[in-house]
Amino acid sequence: MNTIKRPIIALSIVVSALVLGAWPMAALAATQPRMGTAANFAVLAGSAITNTGPTVISGGLGLSPGTAVTGFPPGVSSAQHKTDAVALGAKNALVTAYNDLASWRTTRSLTGQDLGGKTLTPGVYTFSSSAQLTGTLTLSGNGIFIFRTGSTLTTASNSHVLVTNGANGCGVYWKVGSSATLGSGTQFKGTIIALTSITMVTGATILPGRALARNGAVTLDSNRISMPAGGCSATGTTSSASSTGTTSTATSGTATLAQTGGGIPQGSSSWWALLLLAGVASCLGGLSIGRRSSALMATKKVSR
Repeated sequence: MNTIKRPIIALSIVVSALVLGAWPMAALAATQPRMGTAANFAVLAGSAITNTGPTVISGGLGLSPGTAVTGFPPGVSSAQHKTDAVALGAKNALVTAYNDLASWRTTRSLTGQDLGGKTLTPGVYTFSSSAQLTGTLTLSGNGIFIFRTGSTLTTASNSHVLVTNGANGCGVYWKVGSSATLGSGTQFKGTIIALTSITMVTGATILPGRALARNGAVTLDSNRISMPAGGCSATGTTSSASSTGTTSTATSGTATLAQTGGGIPQGSSSWWALLLLAGVASCLGGLSIGRRSSALMATKKVSR
């Protein structure tokens, strides 16, 4: 009996490990985060919004739970929501988006490297601490670009983020572990979601994109921010990639949105179906081994 049981148990372990090991890889494919009502805002902050000069915001401006919005006018925005239900709902949605961006596997670590001078394809790029952009960062190819920093994001004066070969600013996301500062004259693209605060120095622009601060302030000075218009054509991006020099390549396609809180990823097979498949495979393999073992034992008895 033990001779029969041992192969069955071993086979069950192997098959289950293979099936369950493949499931998280599909679940962690990166696509756009669940922005919810936060997508309606070009600027969102927790404590305060301060502006100097003729800032133009094409999109909503929201603040919650803070109450201080100053510098509008001379700044202008499409709509303002200050400490109301709309702003609160957007701030709650922002937490979900931030957690989504934190959940995907890294395509490539760029810790200790300046983003300036690099050409990157769709993927998830991480910095264990701060990230710096000095000069020009080129994003190439249709897909989702996610940048995650452990602490700050800083750009030098007159830095640029360029998109080419089908890349779209609406598919670029910057998850910042503390605060972001865009230097004077910076031409930026993508949605910044910072845990603490965002500062845009004189003349910096985000076209298209958003400046969304979860807990702290957004500080502006003669800036332009324009939300992405219409639907976004950027497709999902898997996190398997290879890189050479300053150019990184990744696989893109219609990917699965990673869920937070242990939920089942959208568009993926249910976990119970995978377990069932593993169980059926194990049983079939076990029956086959069991029959062979029984036949062998019967042969031995006859020979005796």
